[in-house]
Amino acid sequence: MKFGIDTFGCEHGRSGLGSYLLSLTQKFQNTEDIEFELFGAEIDRYTYTRDSNIGYESVLLPEDDRAEKFWHFFICNYFAKKQKYSALLFPASSYALPSFFPVPSVAVVNEIVSEMFETKTFAERMRIRHSLKKVNKIIAPSNFVKKDLKRLGISQDKIIVVHNGINHSLFYPREVFTSENEMIKPFAIRRPYFLYASKMSSPQKRHIELIKAFEIFKKKTALPHRLVLAGSEGGCTEAIKKIALISPFASDIFITGYFPHESFPSLYAGSEGCIFPSEIEGVGLPVLEAMASGIPVACSKSGALQEIAGEKAILFDSTNIDEMAEAMEKIATDTKLRKKMIKEGIDWSGKFSWEETARETVEVLKSVAKK
Repeated sequence: MKFGIDTFGCEHGRSGLGSYLLSLTQKFQNTEDIEFELFGAEIDRYTYTRDSNIGYESVLLPEDDRAEKFWHFFICNYFAKKQKYSALLFPASSYALPSFFPVPSVAVVNEIVSEMFETKTFAERMRIRHSLKKVNKIIAPSNFVKKDLKRLGISQDKIIVVHNGINHSLFYPREVFTSENEMIKPFAIRRPYFLYASKMSSPQKRHIELIKAFEIFKKKTALPHRLVLAGSEGGCTEAIKKIALISPFASDIFITGYFPHESFPSLYAGSEGCIFPSEIEGVGLPVLEAMASGIPVACSKSGALQEIAGEKAILFDSTNIDEMAEAMEKIATDTKLRKKMIKEGIDWSGKFSWEETARETVEVLKSVAKK
């Protein structure tokens, strides 16, 4: 069997979907029975294939959304037949999919589609919904995303939940300096601090509520803790910066903007705890990465976070800033609880691996493949 893997829409490895595809393909290896082949822009020939023996077929197109979507809509199926693929995998299914599938295909949906639809035109929504209804199987990273797809009229029989893995060679408990000054390239971040790592893209990420909860925590405890907001800028950046600037604890709030992925393990390991109030997470990897790094997690009850964190995190209502502040206080002051959460979090996160994600993904591809 020969499986084709689409790299279009993964932003050359610089997005969440790009990271997903890179992590997945690092675990794929050609065997006597199965051959993998990636296809996409020539610029990505070596983006996703390092440390593997899988091939790459370039598609000569201008780097333009309209050209790439046109190609998927009208030409992708002919290309797939020419390459003699037994099945296709589309990691960025919300970006582009064919309108019909003569070659058996699997779409990966790593977003909350109903949330994503709010920024799409009517035509784009219809196109995505049509293709998801026609594709053979859909891989969802959580039961929450599966339920969201059901609300859009997608048959539950075709949706398979395959949780994302985490990279345990990067995220693991590590020693940190006992000094208050913790150097984390390219920043100098002073400990102790709480961490929230998420793009500032939506009010439902609840950055502003977290800042207000942090103020309550500081007023009540007078502890020296700081709040680090790490993540790329988005549509809510200016509003978040404004609230942070006028906070009575502005000097204790540190907004990093884009943070290099290779530095995240140190950022997690140096923190007192991961506070994750987002209500629109379909995957929830940051809470697992934090647990694997040996730090306590407090997160929203909403989205996929409760499912992904299990019972190993403190759960709160993201619209209730008092509840959020109480979670911070517990993490900062309850030594016995901290030790329990750290141990249980490490054990729980160990159940999630890219090896298992890759194995389950291959099983889905085999289930639809042309023999």
